Amino acid sequence: MLQLLGTVFAALLGLAFGSFLNVCLSRWPEGESVVTPRSHCRICDRPLAWWENIPLLSWLMLRGNCRTCKTWIGMRYPIVEAAVGLAWALIAWHAYQVLFPLEFAVGMMILAWALVGLAVLDAEYLWLPDAITLPSIGLGLCWWFIRDVHVRWALHTASAPGQDFKLVGLRLLGVVAAAGLILLIRWVYTLVRHREGIGLGDAKLLAMLAAWLGFPSALLSFCLGVVLGALFSLVVLAFPAARRDPESWALSKLPLGTFLCIGGIVSSLWGQPIIAAYLRWAGL
Repeated sequence: MLQLLGTVFAALLGLAFGSFLNVCLSRWPEGESVVTPRSHCRICDRPLAWWENIPLLSWLMLRGNCRTCKTWIGMRYPIVEAAVGLAWALIAWHAYQVLFPLEFAVGMMILAWALVGLAVLDAEYLWLPDAITLPSIGLGLCWWFIRDVHVRWALHTASAPGQDFKLVGLRLLGVVAAAGLILLIRWVYTLVRHREGIGLGDAKLLAMLAAWLGFPSALLSFCLGVVLGALFSLVVLAFPAARRDPESWALSKLPLGTFLCIGGIVSSLWGQPIIAAYLRWAGL
């Protein structure tokens, strides 16, 4: 019963934070403050009533249109709110199965919130801001180290002399390796095609995932992201408009970061079971 109540509370809290994330995603790229002015229609500038700010419900009641100017609000708003709410609910449900559930849940919720925001920014603007990815690398390393120390303390596992430095070194090596993987692919693509194929933001994003989840889970995020990106490309290519202009299609940019973020969320929730199942299947 407590697990169910905690999950429901996390979902409602996630909807609220998803609503605030929408404010950030609408204003930050335009250089506007995310605090003032109060929420308003971005077309007619009418301040929104309190009941127009209820996550998900307001969008449904208004049928996705501004009450005054009837402008289409867009699907991004309910999708972001639902994504954060669902991710936080799943994290809260899973947290009851691990040591230090509150510490685990808070860290994973921060990561999921950042990944949803980065996914939207890359999808809409092909932009993965350093202001999010770089601080998140440091935050992820700190969260991992503190949690790892607490878990070893709870299990009464004494650290050998220098073990903490070794673990931190391995984690940092994983972060560098994750970024290096993207940089290697970027270099090879540039060498073959004579133009850039992957942005540096993707390398920082994968390094961020390695800091939070570890290199194996970051590698899983990369594989899932590549598969999702390929499937998306095939779906888009199936449309006649894309087939009529193959040269334009070949030069179009794909938001790889969006798919890496989706892979990162999946890895944060089910990465360990997926990796374990793969290792059993591979006989390793």
